[in-house]
Amino acid sequence: MKNLAVIYSEEHVKHSPPFSHPERPERVSSVYNFLKDKNFFSNVDLINPVGATKEDILRVHTYDHYEFVNQSIIKGKNLLDGDTYIVKDSLTAALLSAGGVIKAVDLVLGNSYKSVFSLMRPPGHHAESKKPMGFCIFNNISIAARYVQDKYNLERIAIIDWDVHHGNGTQEIFYNSSKVFFISLHQYPFYPGTGSENESGNGEGEGFTLNFPLPAGTSGESYFRIFKENIIKALINYNSQLLFISAGFDAHKYDPLANMKLTEDDFADMTKVIKDFADKKNIKIISVLEGGYNLDALSASVYSHLSVLNE
Repeated sequence: MKNLAVIYSEEHVKHSPPFSHPERPERVSSVYNFLKDKNFFSNVDLINPVGATKEDILRVHTYDHYEFVNQSIIKGKNLLDGDTYIVKDSLTAALLSAGGVIKAVDLVLGNSYKSVFSLMRPPGHHAESKKPMGFCIFNNISIAARYVQDKYNLERIAIIDWDVHHGNGTQEIFYNSSKVFFISLHQYPFYPGTGSENESGNGEGEGFTLNFPLPAGTSGESYFRIFKENIIKALINYNSQLLFISAGFDAHKYDPLANMKLTEDDFADMTKVIKDFADKKNIKIISVLEGGYNLDALSASVYSHLSVLNE
């Protein structure tokens, strides 16, 4: 079994903003070129995604959500909401982005790799079951988590979201479920306004949402302490069978859309804590790109993250 594979396709460029926008194709192509320049793919496989099907999307999203996206594109609209743009080829890119995470599931649960990173876009963690939002069309990780439940019958899936913005969509989709444990560290108060400590799940899902709202200016040292003292303990208690990371890198100190103080070394440190836990418990890791809008900071942070996963 190999350590790591990366999911990537140049098809992502089809989702290209019709106006100036921070969520642009260069986000992933610059990371790919950075990794290539580092000769990273000499011992890491590069794998093409396969587009998710409509049925895959409907595991998580309503039929109205899917049709709203599809019809908006057919009608030539440019926006799904105030932040989320679309162009004629956005559905193709969004299906590949969701399908890339499904592909990652099959690769790790088929014991081909210990970890897989999906270097695809658009991102997903803001998309709720009934609406796209925050640059996100479909909720890629949630679609893959439901796929895991349906195909592999796993009942204890953990999702760690360290994107600087709270993953409101992922939280909403699994808020009533004990089969997915959603953990988020994020700047607060901040977009999208959710993610307070008292949001902890509902009904069967009570206690299976764990939020760490953090003030602007929080350093990597604070993140690392939370991982060591809180998150790993929670994962041990939950007895996770599979681990997803909503890997946004917009908490980096140079990111233009937020106000945190992390460096690429901090992302490496957090990854090491997660990987050490996963290795001890023989748990596979699927990491999925979310945010990150300074191209240099994003490339360096992804490289640090993947270098640890490949150890």
